[in-house]
Amino acid sequence: MSILAPYDIDDDDAGFRDGRGWHWIIIGGFVAVLLVLAAGGIWLKNQVNPPGEPGEEVRIRVEEGMSVAEIGRLLEQEGVIKSATIWRYYVRLNGSDNVEAGEFTLRKNESMGNVVTVLAGGAVSTREQIALTIPEGLTLEKVAERVGELPGRSSSRFLELARTGAVRSQYQPAGNNNLEGLILPETYFFEEDADEATILRRLVESFDRTATELGMANAANRLGVTPYEAVVIASMVEREAKVHEDRGPIARVIYNRLERGMRLQIDATVLYALGVDKNFVSFADREVNSPYNTYQIDRLPPGPIASPGRAALEATLSPPPGPWIFYVLYEENGKHAFSTTLDEFNRHVAEATRRGLVG
Repeated sequence: MSILAPYDIDDDDAGFRDGRGWHWIIIGGFVAVLLVLAAGGIWLKNQVNPPGEPGEEVRIRVEEGMSVAEIGRLLEQEGVIKSATIWRYYVRLNGSDNVEAGEFTLRKNESMGNVVTVLAGGAVSTREQIALTIPEGLTLEKVAERVGELPGRSSSRFLELARTGAVRSQYQPAGNNNLEGLILPETYFFEEDADEATILRRLVESFDRTATELGMANAANRLGVTPYEAVVIASMVEREAKVHEDRGPIARVIYNRLERGMRLQIDATVLYALGVDKNFVSFADREVNSPYNTYQIDRLPPGPIASPGRAALEATLSPPPGPWIFYVLYEENGKHAFSTTLDEFNRHVAEATRRGLVG
């Protein structure tokens, strides 16, 4: 056994003992944080308002019903703005809900404020526009309710069209007329006279375009599922994940369980079967007799349970590698704990129960 020699204290060490050294370390750390925040602020400012003069003119066309994200990608592709992602947040916080369809002349490296002003000016169309926002994770019925809130539109008419095959997605299996899960959550702009069929067609086209852009067919085949089954998985990921970083691991858990022939045991599917939305799923709830109850069936449910957004689709089509087969809500911010063994999972459940996060 060895014994550590006494530590010689010099003048510098004495400074740490009386607190003077730590004082300067804390100040230095605070200054470093401020510098990082300042750098981030400058970067964000340059994304919204690029330095220097705008560049050459660019002619773009905004089609009727294009979503904020689609407009952003078009603008980024043409070099008008730097980031379609920043554009989405900018429009949500500062943008106009009166974007017009038509052709517009803009400049490369344009400020987002100027772009919004031009797009709201109605270069071609003079008819008023209406905005429709579809949040991620809504069921088809909830989407219909949103449409029904628009003046002169009927939620029941929209729902009927979405369940009778009047409008179809390219990812819809033959014989399936239900568009549940095949509508892309986004903010859309429509001309004032757009009817329910026009709106539904636009929402489905946006989903199809996004899914194709993400390589839906090839990715699904690589993962051992059909494209429609990938949509089903994405809808469960959308409903189960509470924070962005959990989407990928939850998708991986689903794939791992399918490969092992395990029941998925996804609470969100039970809630869909019950037609309710609540925080806890009881043991009695899990007894509901439904093909959507993944505590009772040995496969995927027959269809999606909600509308997955782009992030959920991306996580489903490109899940991270990992051995996890369990997860449970573990943090108050919605973060889950993932585990590979039943013993580990039970410890996580016990701790989550102690924290009052699960019943």
